[in-house]
Amino acid sequence: MPIARFLCRKKRQTFSLLPIQLIPYFQYTVHAVLATLLLGLTCWQSGRRGFYGACLAVDPDSLVTPWLVMYWHGVIVRGFRRAHAILGRVLNFNEVLSTPTGRTWYEIKSYFLVLGINLQTPWWPQFQALLHQYSRGTGQFLFGKPSQQRTATG
Repeated sequence: MPIARFLCRKKRQTFSLLPIQLIPYFQYTVHAVLATLLLGLTCWQSGRRGFYGACLAVDPDSLVTPWLVMYWHGVIVRGFRRAHAILGRVLNFNEVLSTPTGRTWYEIKSYFLVLGINLQTPWWPQFQALLHQYSRGTGQFLFGKPSQQRTATG
């Protein structure tokens, strides 16, 4: 998807206006990332390796790797954790608990349950509305950091 970039004449820095369905610095959309994680969660629940299983379940031409799915998992969980208090005003996050290392799918499973993200229902329109609501209310992306919010260390 082409993204327009602009040059601030005052600061001499470039910036872009990303559509809300994108994650800054990601090649894939929020929908694609969440759907892949949903496939990984499904694989994990059936006793298979989730990160690897998600790669096998998506289009082979997508270049999705287990490492990429694991990275996406971290980005999505960090985004949910960062927004937990704000989203908790409109959703019941009482059952969502951070999990220790090694239990990677439990936390995302609990977020997905609260948000209604599953294979049986069309979850994207409702989630997209939540993305818009969050971004309008906070001026932030739910997932990822745009360049103007990044520091030299990350």
